[in-house]
Parts: sequence; structure tokens; C-alpha cells
Amino acid sequence: MFGVLTFPIRRPGIASALALTASGVGIALDPVRAGALMRIPPTTQRGITEMRAGVGGTFAVLGAWALLRGTSDAYTAVGMTWLGAAAVRGYSLQTDKPETDSTFWAFLALESGMAVAGLLAGGRGKKAAKRRAKKAAAAA
Repeated sequence: MFGVLTFPIRRPGIASALALTASGVGIALDPVRAGALMRIPPTTQRGITEMRAGVGGTFAVLGAWALLRGTSDAYTAVGMTWLGAAAVRGYSLQTDKPETDSTFWAFLALESGMAVAGLLAGGRGKKAAKRRAKKAAAAA
């Protein structure tokens, strides 16, 4: 049981991809509540569809793809997605001067942490691939 709980900690890319998948599924399943939480509530049926597909569907599928693929490039893609969100959120502090309640800071912390996790996993995958290539070359 303990191994199951520590697996995402040992594999930060999995944690990052799971978080992206979960957030996407949540947004896709309840776009009105998700939009209200993010302070961008969809006000029309088309807006609900766009929130569900454009945000929810994109996040859910990218995260699930990374989990299924399990490669450094997949985890890097997830990490870069989180990094983009965190960077633009940080930029918006200066340009948009948004109201910064606890959810704003929680989202920034989540985005930043999951970006680091995904990018670390991507880097680990590259190092492991180099080690495997060296071993294969030595064995040949």
C-alpha cells in the first residue's frame, strides 16, 4: 500500500500528468462550476461547450496521453503546459492586476509545482535514455 502512495512522489511526471488529467476531467464534467471557480463562468451554451472542450478536453487528453506514453517527452509536454499557465498567471499580475484571492494563489502554486514535476520527470527520462544507450553500446 505504501508503494502505491509514494509512486507519484518517486515519479513526478506521473503526479503532474495525473493532476492535468484530473483537472481536465473535472472541467469537462462540470464546466459551469469550474468556470465559476476560475472566475470565468460560461454564460451561454456555447460558452459551456468551449469551456468543456477547449480547457477540459485539452487538459484531460494531454495528461492521459502522457500517462499512457510514459516517456520523458510526454512528461516534458505536460510540464511545459503547466509552466505556460504559471508564467502567464505571473505576467497577468503586472498587466491585468487581477483580484488575487486564495484560489488565484492556489492555482499559481499548483501550476508552478506541477510544471517543476513534469520538467524534472522529462529530464530524468533523458538521463535514463543516455544510460541505456551507453549500456547497449558497451554490450555490443
